[in-house]
Amino acid sequence: MSHIHSPALERTGFAVLDPYDQAADPAEWLDLAYAPWRSSGVTRFAPLASHSGEAVCDGFWNHTPPRADKDGVWIPAQTALAPTLVRRAQEAGANIGRCRVVELQPNTYADAIYNLHQDDNNRLNPDGTGWVVRGFYNLTDDPESLLILRQDRFDPASEVRLPLPAGSRIVVDTQRFWHAVWHRGTAPRYALITSWTSGPELDAHLAAEHARSDVTSAPLDPGVIDDAQQELHRRIEERRHAFEALGEVLEPTVPLWP
Repeated sequence: MSHIHSPALERTGFAVLDPYDQAADPAEWLDLAYAPWRSSGVTRFAPLASHSGEAVCDGFWNHTPPRADKDGVWIPAQTALAPTLVRRAQEAGANIGRCRVVELQPNTYADAIYNLHQDDNNRLNPDGTGWVVRGFYNLTDDPESLLILRQDRFDPASEVRLPLPAGSRIVVDTQRFWHAVWHRGTAPRYALITSWTSGPELDAHLAAEHARSDVTSAPLDPGVIDDAQQELHRRIEERRHAFEALGEVLEPTVPLWP
């Protein structure tokens, strides 16, 4: 028996939804409490829903009782400050696991490629239940910044680059893709990230919001890509040598963090 997957994500693993008018919403993310948590670079996270309603970002499988990234509990102190963001997360009608706002400082393409990672949302997810995917709603206007998706961490030919203007909405199977954000702004980027369980509710939402995957990847100079690939391998070798000096071994396919 396998998990339940959304047909809209079956072919490509991601879908772009109709944008919404972010300018009409209040900037509630500025009032939230943030904590450092590593992701696509220098990041902090403001959790809105967690394993047990505490202001933590950790995976649900690291708590008691451990479970997949489902049945998140809203954090009252945070949700009271961000009712519009909560409504945005609930619009899909699907089960919500972790829900949080990410703050990302400006970085480089090489930084983003080095920080590519896969999520582990479906650890402990029982067969026959819905597969957990992630919704990315961009809150700040970052049209030059890009969500980078790779099927193969080391193969730029497998890369898709999706722009992130305010109100952009992208749903991704982040366990299928290596992903990170290249933030080409000058101020921090903020986005709402929600774990949703695949099933009829999410399917209906994706259909209503005209989910599509036939989008054109943003162009990028091949020289920039080549330089970033070289820097990726240089940093990995540098990190491996550091681990070896400590008597540990780092495999090249190991994610950069747990």
